[in-house]
Amino acid sequence: MKEPILYRVVKPILNVILTPIYRPTIIGKENIPKEGKIILAGNHTNFLDCLIIAKATKRVVHYIAKIELMKGLGKFIFPGLGIIPIDRKTNGKDAIISAEEALNNGKLIAIFPEGTINRTDDIMMPFKGGAVKIASDTDTRIVPFAITGKYKPFKKGLTVKFFPSIEVPHGSLKATNKMLENTVRQELEKSKEGKLA
Repeated sequence: MKEPILYRVVKPILNVILTPIYRPTIIGKENIPKEGKIILAGNHTNFLDCLIIAKATKRVVHYIAKIELMKGLGKFIFPGLGIIPIDRKTNGKDAIISAEEALNNGKLIAIFPEGTINRTDDIMMPFKGGAVKIASDTDTRIVPFAITGKYKPFKKGLTVKFFPSIEVPHGSLKATNKMLENTVRQELEKSKEGKLA
């Protein structure tokens, strides 16, 4: 996978814009390794989540994102941002191959296991098993994250918390995926309870 040059150019500009507008609080960024293969996986609340996650590390974050983004101007822009396209009609086989190749080359991958932005009334949608499967195939640890709060301009409350990494024992895909999901869900529920108190 080629170095996404556009990512290096765009990220500092977006950070300058993002920080004063949304004032995100980042907790636990020390849990993201400074080098080597790693998967970040957590809930998906807004299309701006990608910017919040990228802000937490100096490393290039390669996102797995729907292939529909690659249409029109997107096919010229998003490859330069390190996006790994996933075609959900084919169960994402090509995306899995590309993601595993990137990890085997020491890259950092970010995945939203809900599969799409959560627009339901539920605090979080069930996690699909792709992140855990890719982690198992490549012997990669997963750093769970939870995004809480709303994207309200010039107001505090938006937070992303990164948890210590977890491993995927061989033969324990479902159990690990449930543990990953529960880690994120518990943080979301705790945040919700705090706001209601």
